[in-house]
Amino acid sequence: MFISFCLKMKALCYFYRMQQYQQFLQHILDNGTKKEDRTGTGTISTFGYQMRFDLNAGFPLVTTKKLHLKSIIHELLWFIAGDTNIQYLCKNGCNIWNDWPFTKYQNSEFYQGETIKEFAEKIATDDSFAHQFGELGPVYGHQWRHWPDGKDGEIDQLSNLIHQIKNNPDSRRHIISAWNVADIEQMTLPPCHTLFQFYVIEDKLSCQLYQRSADAFLGVPFNIASYALFTMMIAQVCNLKLGDFVHSFGDAHVYSNHIEQVQLQLSRTPYPLPQMKINPNVKSIFDFSIDDFELVNYQSHPHIKGEVAV
Repeated sequence: MFISFCLKMKALCYFYRMQQYQQFLQHILDNGTKKEDRTGTGTISTFGYQMRFDLNAGFPLVTTKKLHLKSIIHELLWFIAGDTNIQYLCKNGCNIWNDWPFTKYQNSEFYQGETIKEFAEKIATDDSFAHQFGELGPVYGHQWRHWPDGKDGEIDQLSNLIHQIKNNPDSRRHIISAWNVADIEQMTLPPCHTLFQFYVIEDKLSCQLYQRSADAFLGVPFNIASYALFTMMIAQVCNLKLGDFVHSFGDAHVYSNHIEQVQLQLSRTPYPLPQMKINPNVKSIFDFSIDDFELVNYQSHPHIKGEVAV
């Protein structure tokens, strides 16, 4: 009995080292099919997959390569603010979105041979330049906070969500959608994380994200951490305990120029999960700042570089 218990505990510890993500990568390599894509890079692609993370077991931050947590947090705060211009991100050293507007700038008559680093520096320091070249269109934050209501007004989905969770926790309508069909053509990149739903049971808050398109190597580790943290923040402001983060995928793929990186990552043994501490004094989802978060006991393998497919 004791040996059986120890084996179960060992299995749980292994599971809570982000083994779900390692299994996800292996699943794509083992079961995926070569598939062309919009970027012309080529992928190994699968359709339909799901991971579940118990948020009480630790913060689900990938440990088989080092991630830049501040970029993840700044992007999330940018979404929550309803912002769609990369200037805030560039000012805070977050380069997640730079490739798309930089490519657009390179193809314009105004391009003067700047590197992407120089482009980001100019976005951060020149308001006029940022206004002209840093705008992404009505992407995530715009839809979360400013969804057009068809009556010359707007719907703040995020504010409505918080109100619903607080006042009607058993509702099955705790949903935010970023997929606004009328706005798709105006977006630099249509939303990959398309919609998410919250679920309250026994005073525990869980979230399920549906992601239509998932860059398994570069994007998914950021997405897991971002929505896990978002769930923790909403749980805090709604006075709820933590449940699970469930990540569901449509087209989950590894780009052809990331295969060696994925194989390297799979050769590494995940470390135990870190813990995320959040300032308990913040009571509104709109009042969080970067200083309200502290990651504790994060141990990771070295960073693995990969090119973004634009």
